[in-house]
Amino acid sequence: MSEDITEDLFERLTGAEDPADDLSKPAQDAEARNGLRHAISLSMTKVADGLIDPKLVLSWLLNALGAPAYFVGLLVPIREAGALLPQIGLAAILQRMPTRKWMWAAGSLGQGIAAALIVLAALTLTGWAAGAAICGALALLAVSRAAASVSFKDILGKTVGKTRRGAITGTAGSLSSVGVLAFAGLMLSGVFQDTGLVIGAIALAAGLWMAAAALFSTLSEQPSQTDGQADGVSLSLLRDDPRLTRFIIARGLLVSTALAPPYMVLLASEAGLAALDKLGALVLASAGASFLSSYVWGRLADRSSKTVLALSGVAAALAMLAAVGLAAAGLAQTIWAMPLTLFVLMVAYHGVRQGRSTYLVDMAPKDKRSAYAAQSNTVIGVILLAAGAAGGAASVIGAGATLIVFAALAVAGAVVALRLSEVEEGLDLLS
Repeated sequence: MSEDITEDLFERLTGAEDPADDLSKPAQDAEARNGLRHAISLSMTKVADGLIDPKLVLSWLLNALGAPAYFVGLLVPIREAGALLPQIGLAAILQRMPTRKWMWAAGSLGQGIAAALIVLAALTLTGWAAGAAICGALALLAVSRAAASVSFKDILGKTVGKTRRGAITGTAGSLSSVGVLAFAGLMLSGVFQDTGLVIGAIALAAGLWMAAAALFSTLSEQPSQTDGQADGVSLSLLRDDPRLTRFIIARGLLVSTALAPPYMVLLASEAGLAALDKLGALVLASAGASFLSSYVWGRLADRSSKTVLALSGVAAALAMLAAVGLAAAGLAQTIWAMPLTLFVLMVAYHGVRQGRSTYLVDMAPKDKRSAYAAQSNTVIGVILLAAGAAGGAASVIGAGATLIVFAALAVAGAVVALRLSEVEEGLDLLS
């Protein structure tokens, strides 16, 4: 791709017409090339995520292989906690690395290797052995994802200017959702009833992660200063920067948008809506929401990421309350009611993802982005573990009551988000 085409495409995606003031001159010169590499690499990894979704694909695979049920129950906790909790330690390593793209590339490669190990286990093992091997490979995948996650915001901040970052990550979300939409459609159509096809999808995910690692390694990244940065992952950050504490509180409350979808599906299932009883419908709704909203949320986050968080929290709460209300009114079994509320919820969820990522990158000092990301993600990992432990209580009070609680938490998160300081150069969307 020629330099002129690259510059033009980057400008069309981000609306950037002038050099980024927060980047060095070499970084400004390479910004367009780097931005497109970010978008393509992220697109490939997001497609891979959809192809190996523990809530859907791996749970189906373990059942097909005859693994005990408790292995299926371990999948999501391994994936979520494993991707968040190691980040403080990984951030300390990252801060000693002058060129940090290599940690992201290693993390993506590690995820590809882990996916390949899952394929190998599925082809050669059954029962308890398959469950143990696949859970072990998923743990490797989760830790590798932690390495990619903790390094990404730091690298993005060094290579793409402020007010363009949301557009780049949003573009990746929308592009990748096309592939996940096709995958979800195949699952809903009944084609994915053969274990070999599911294993093939996981093998494709392995290849995508490895290709993303190779592409990301070609980024033009200026070396970082490393002296004295190892202290940046100290827990004292929560005490020293009140903005980080408030951000983590808002993000913690908005975790309810990620926890709510299974309960909405359960509510639909209780009403007899068979299509939503399939996890493939959840993937379809999520991918559709991502396709239609990720780029828009990204552009809005470049103007005011805290406002995106607030709007997303309110939208999620309205979707949850609407689902409960429709169920109470006896309308949940209609063809449009629950799919529509689930779709709105997933749009809001993707807004939370875009808003939190953009806000953290723009808020954190340049030399402490990885430390801020690690601190935030570690706390959220603990919250997710606590939420998983509370899952039994949620099943007692019922799906509808649980969604009402989650809606209240989402509104509280929106209120806290509005009280965050503005970190973008653009105008507040509510001003």
